[in-house]
Amino acid sequence: MSIGIYLRLSLADGDICSGNKKESNSIENQRVFLHEYIKEKSDLSDDIVEYIDDGYTGSNFNRPAFKQMITDTKNGTINTIIVKDLSRLGRDYIEMGDYIDQIFPRLGIRLIAVNSNYDSINSSIFCICNHFLES
Repeated sequence: MSIGIYLRLSLADGDICSGNKKESNSIENQRVFLHEYIKEKSDLSDDIVEYIDDGYTGSNFNRPAFKQMITDTKNGTINTIIVKDLSRLGRDYIEMGDYIDQIFPRLGIRLIAVNSNYDSINSSIFCICNHFLES
């Protein structure tokens, strides 16, 4: 099994349109941040698969890389998803709650949102709700 790291930035927030860049600085920064995080954790030693939605809104889940990541979880390709923070996963809190509280647990997927201090191994949906209320 592999670890899926999910990287996302809205087109409105990105700089991909400037110059000849293939991806935004934020995507590059998220990648470096998550790879460093994984290196520091002894329980995260699997292969890493990157899922990148650069220029896609987080207000819905109709994103190609997100859809592929979900397909890969269902196929058993990945068993852990890591994001920089919960807002990278999505901004539709109701649908995100479904993934966090229903879909990922049913599929046996561990979700880690590093800057949100969330790891599904030792957190609950209550922690997620508190995070959104504080944001």
